[in-house]
Amino acid sequence: MQSMQQQSVTVLGSTGSIGVSTLDVLARHPQRYSIYALTARERIAELAQQCRRFAPKFAVVASESKAAELRELLAGGDLSTEILWGVEGLCQVASDAAVDTVMAAIVGAAGLRPTLAAVAAGKKVLLANKEALVMAGPVFQRALAVSGAQLLPIDSEHNAIFQCLPQPCASLESAGVEKILLTGSGGPFRARAVSELHRVTPDEACAHPNWSMGRKISVDSATMMNKGLEFIEACLLFNARPEQIEVVVHPQSIVHSMVQYRDGSLLAQMGNPDMRTPIAHALAFPERIDSGVAGLDLIAQGRLDFEAPDVQRFPCLRLAREAMDAGGSAPTVLNAANEVAVEAFLQGRLAFTSIAAVIERVVKSAQAVELTGLDAVETADRNARQLAQRVLGAL
Repeated sequence: MQSMQQQSVTVLGSTGSIGVSTLDVLARHPQRYSIYALTARERIAELAQQCRRFAPKFAVVASESKAAELRELLAGGDLSTEILWGVEGLCQVASDAAVDTVMAAIVGAAGLRPTLAAVAAGKKVLLANKEALVMAGPVFQRALAVSGAQLLPIDSEHNAIFQCLPQPCASLESAGVEKILLTGSGGPFRARAVSELHRVTPDEACAHPNWSMGRKISVDSATMMNKGLEFIEACLLFNARPEQIEVVVHPQSIVHSMVQYRDGSLLAQMGNPDMRTPIAHALAFPERIDSGVAGLDLIAQGRLDFEAPDVQRFPCLRLAREAMDAGGSAPTVLNAANEVAVEAFLQGRLAFTSIAAVIERVVKSAQAVELTGLDAVETADRNARQLAQRVLGAL
């Protein structure tokens, strides 16, 4: 029997939660996948451990000083891993001809250029960086149309929607889709009194009841901005009108999202809350491989609850819908303002309830522009961040 040809994989953001989960899945299938490159910004010691275990051809870090730090940690071994740094290095390992698949898991705007480089090079792109699509939606869509790259969603909700749609799916209308139900847990403060939310600490906001995630995305989940960004992402990924998407709070995080058809059918994708499931699905699509995740025991689970989101408690949901309706650079500004506000909250410089207030002021004050290209996206992003810093200074 002819042996299976290995797929060469670059993992952008390999030391983050998605990156670590990706490496866990890849390690279960050494005959099927080889690791071309691993990247990290700050966690150099962890990246060094990953390099020693997986022996990638390249490792990419944020700066020349970080490269020197990684080189020192790897000295004395027999590794032939070449160390690169900066955005240029990230784009190189995302677009190299030797790479088949790119896991785009760098958090925030920092992942935009390398993810677009992978798309432009026609790679199979596993998109875990929702911010890149949110901030540069039209640019992203044009690049996909030109290159023919395969874009597969990794967010558990969008991966669930993808699994519930027929493949290929020319349009929601032709598939008979009535609406998409985008589920979210409601985060750690779903039931806390709104009057008490101003007391929330960063550690409380990062203690998600169901998922193990990085601090930024954990805060986004607590404000439900994560669901707002996913709402925008779903519109772009599935060419859906905003009114075709309904956000549903589902505290157990067992039903990852649903698709309702015009014949009354409702298809749901379910599973234990573990990111290795969507990662394995996208890596092997259209095949199925072992992810290391246990099957769902419905009897033990016992119950599944659903409720409408409280927009007073979660104003970020409203802000995301308004940005999507406005179009142009509005989602770019929304994402930039959110990143600045969340960072200020994590540093103890901003109250939890002021995150949405900062975002709203920035979105209302920023001038909306058409996103004609990557330069326009980055200009809008930079201007929004500067405006957000001024708003923070005025509080």
